Amino acid sequence: MNIDRPIQNEAGYEAANAEVRRLWGAEPGTVDGNSLDLLLVLIHAYEDKHYAIEPPDPIDAITQRMDDLGLSRADVGQMLGVHSGRVSEILNRRRSLTIDMIRKLTKGLGLSERCLIQAYPLERRQYA
Repeated sequence: MNIDRPIQNEAGYEAANAEVRRLWGAEPGTVDGNSLDLLLVLIHAYEDKHYAIEPPDPIDAITQRMDDLGLSRADVGQMLGVHSGRVSEILNRRRSLTIDMIRKLTKGLGLSERCLIQAYPLERRQYA
C-alpha cells in the first residue's frame, strides 16, 4: 500500500483498510506503527470527504433528545429559563434559537453546538 498520497478512490480506500487490519497493534514509533498512523489519517480524510454525516436539523435533534430523556416542553423551558410557550414557538419553528439557548441546550441535552447552530427553516405566518 502506497501511503505517500491521499486515497483517490474506493479501491484505494479498501486497500488502506486492509492494510490497517494487517498493521493493527503495531508498536508506536516503529516503521509499521508510523505507517498505521499515516493510514488512519488518510482514511479519516477520505471518509470525511466521501462519507460525511451531516448533523441533524436542530429542531429534530432537540425533539428527539427530549423524547430520549422523557422531557416535556416545560422541562426544556425550565432548562432555558423561558416559559413553555416560548419553547413551543421554537419547536414549532416560529422562533429561532438564540446563542444563549444553544449554549444551555448543548449543556442540558448533550447536543453538539455544530448541530444547534445550523440554519433551519422557520414557518412563515400567513396574514389575511
